[in-house]
This record gives sequence, C-alpha cells and structure tokens, in this order.
Amino acid sequence: MASSAMLVTTAALDWVSAAFDAPLARAVVFGIHIDGHLVVEMLLIAVILFQLSRKSYKHPKKPLTEKEIDDLCEEWVPEPLCPPISEEKQFHTPTLESAAAPHTIVNGKEVVNFASANYLGLIGHEKIINSCIGSLEKYGVGSCGPRAFYGTIDVHLDCEKKIANFLGTPDSIIYSYGISTIFSVIPAFCKKGDIIVADEGVHWGVQNGLYLSRSTVVYFKHNDMASLESTLEKLTRGNKRAEKLRRYIVVEAVYQNSGQVAPLDEIIRLKEKYRFRVILDENHSFGVLGNSGRGLAEYYGVPIEKIDIITAGMGNSLATDGGFCTGSVRVVDHQRLSSSGYVFSASLPPYLATAAISAVDYLEENPSILATLKNNIALLRKGLSDVAGLEVSSSPQSPIVFLKLKKSRGSQDKDLQVLEKIVSRALHEDSVFLVTSKRSTLDKCRLPVGIRIFVSAGHSESDILKAVDSLKRVAALELE
Repeated sequence: MASSAMLVTTAALDWVSAAFDAPLARAVVFGIHIDGHLVVEMLLIAVILFQLSRKSYKHPKKPLTEKEIDDLCEEWVPEPLCPPISEEKQFHTPTLESAAAPHTIVNGKEVVNFASANYLGLIGHEKIINSCIGSLEKYGVGSCGPRAFYGTIDVHLDCEKKIANFLGTPDSIIYSYGISTIFSVIPAFCKKGDIIVADEGVHWGVQNGLYLSRSTVVYFKHNDMASLESTLEKLTRGNKRAEKLRRYIVVEAVYQNSGQVAPLDEIIRLKEKYRFRVILDENHSFGVLGNSGRGLAEYYGVPIEKIDIITAGMGNSLATDGGFCTGSVRVVDHQRLSSSGYVFSASLPPYLATAAISAVDYLEENPSILATLKNNIALLRKGLSDVAGLEVSSSPQSPIVFLKLKKSRGSQDKDLQVLEKIVSRALHEDSVFLVTSKRSTLDKCRLPVGIRIFVSAGHSESDILKAVDSLKRVAALELE
C-alpha cells in the first residue's frame, strides 16, 4: 500500500516538474488566484490519503476442482534428476568374470590385465586366500557395526599394529573403504578458517576431502615446487593472522592423474620453512616405493616423523580393501571420535584385515618382488618410448605408466574419445585390457587425460611386450 502511494507521488512530481517549469504559473479557482504548485501538492496529499485508506487486495480463496487438479498433474513435467548423456559420452563397462589378476576373463575371453592396481601381484595369491578362509571360518563375514559400537575385532587391532610397525610410526587406524580414508581424514583435522595448500592434480577423493573441510583452499601448479614456495610465501608474508591458523600442505606421493612422484624432500624443506603441516596420500606408493616398499619417505630417505599425516588405500599393493591412516598417537586417537568414515561406517570385514596382515608379511618376507616390479616398469617405459602420437609423462619410478597425446585435439572430451578408441581396440583385437583416466563431472582436476597402465610384479616379460606391441599398432592406426 505504501509502495503504491510512493509510485503515484513520484509520477506526480515528474508531471509537476514538467508542467510548472515556469516559476510564476498560477491557476484560478472560485475567482481566487492560487499558486499552481499548491494545487498540485494538495491533490497529491489527497491521492496519498486515498491510497492509504484502501484495503489491500486479496485473491479470493477458491479451492481447485478435481478436474483442475488432474489437468495440472497431467501438464506437469518433472525436471530430470541428471542431465541427458550424449552418445559419445555413453560408456559400456567391460565385465570381469574372474579375479582381477594379471590375467583375467573379460566378456568371456582371457586378457592381459593392465587395468588393476595390483602392484605386487597378490590378487589370487594362495597365502592371501588361505588367510581369508581361516578368518571367515572364525569370524564370519563381518561385525555389522562401527568400530566404537561392538565392531572392533582383534584382527583390526592386529592390522593397525602391523602397519604401524612396518612403517615405523607410533600408531595407525584402519578404515572400511579405501577412498573414504582421505576424504574423512582431511575434514577431521582441517576446519573452517584453516588454510590448505594443495596440488592442482590431486584425485577426486582428495578434492572431496578439501571441499568437506570448508577450509580456505589454495592450489599450486602440479608438482611444481617453485609454485608451491611462491604460494606459501604469499599466504604467510606479513600475514599475522595466518600465523595463528592451522596450515596444511596436501599432496599425493604418486599422483593418480599423472603418474608423477612428489619431491618429498623439497616439500618437507618448504613445510619447515613456512611452518605448515603435511598430509600425504600414499595410495599408489605404499608397498611400491623404497627398498622395502615403505613408501615415499623411504624412497627419499626422509624421517617418517617429519610427515604429519599419512593415508593410503589397501586395495592396491595389499590386494584387499579398506584404507589406513598412520602417524602420532594423538593423530590416530583424534580420528576415533572425529573422523566420519571411521565413526559412522561398519568396521572392515575381518577377513579383509587378515588379508592385509598376510600381504604385509609377504612383502617383508619377499622384498625381491619390488625388484621384479621395477624391472617391469622400466621394460614397459622403454617399449613405449616411441609410440606414434603418444608420450609417457609419468615418473620413471611410478607403477602407473601414464600415456598422453602429444597433440591435444582441442578439448578434454575430444582427447578422451581418441584414447577410448585406442583402449577399446587393444581389448577387442589384442586382448590387452587398459583404461583411460576417465573423470566424473565432480572431478575438478585440469590435468590432461591419458591412458593409465598399471604395472604389476605378476606380469611376465611377454605380457609387457604384448601390451607394447598392441599400443604401437593401434596408436599408429588411430593417430597417424
């Protein structure tokens, strides 16, 4: 009501300013000379009073008839839950019909498997299977409850102790699902207002943890230590408020999206210089790097206590499932009450914890398996050094041999289409099972897509050469 009066007043004032531009304009009413402005002002007051005295309009409440309701329901078209998938983005997943060992059955035929991160070749190993059978006979398939609510079984504690002793850390904690480990650990320690400096190439699990933490996240260029130091300096130089905040550097030991190995020695130097903490994800380095498979710290000769928090999945080198976080006793104890992936998830099935213990025992008893893995990596990299249109961009020590296009097709989607054709032909024509670095719409990584080749100690020399020959042949047909 008041707004209507103001609109009328504004319109009237505009009319007055136009009509009474001459200062001496007058009107005659009942033979009396009256100033024109005074007449207009009186009219405006009358209009305002009239508008204020009116009752506001209310739409008459009339219920809809059954027919009107039916008509509205028939006309209503709900919005789709997800956007339509174009034909080029449709993906038909190959179906495995046996264990994901170095040789497996896909769509009814035997193939050489380079699509599983079975780095030590322990999937299907007799020792692992026997330990699982014994655990199943003793404990069954699971506890059906979280760890803090009758879900802790002695093998969980044995597994945590085994990992801590193997890595030389005071304590460790295991999670039920590998990828949930990192995106539960980050929000457990990083809160709103904290500062996180992260590599722009981190995988989706790390990205999700950064998002859930609600911290201030700043990215530096992928595996670029000059960019990292510049970022740390900008955040801390002359910023007294930053000195009072918790500050973290988040990196992967071996990056899933590039196969690059992080320079841990330089990261620790910068961490100590600018007083940050380090969260290191060792998903693809645990059981692989170092003389005994103890990961990135052993590979660089860095004391492991200099790394504040270490996480890793057990589904790669250890051929089981779940994940772990290791560090100081305070770091581990904090997660038992504050980490969502630990507190609210049913505990890891006992046979999977037993499998992890058996896998670590096997690695300690057979360190020569790492030499076999390194030889396979070197053989594959050498064979792929001259593939037409493709180049190896991963680090020489990485168990993920990453192939990317030498010349991009102009967009990530177009590049992925070309790579998918190469992977599909290698599978159907040569029985070589490969995968591309396909990413979901939630994944914000901007690194180039490529073909991920997961090398295993279980691959023979003939397996490696078969993959090399297949990629050379198919790439020549697709890219030249």
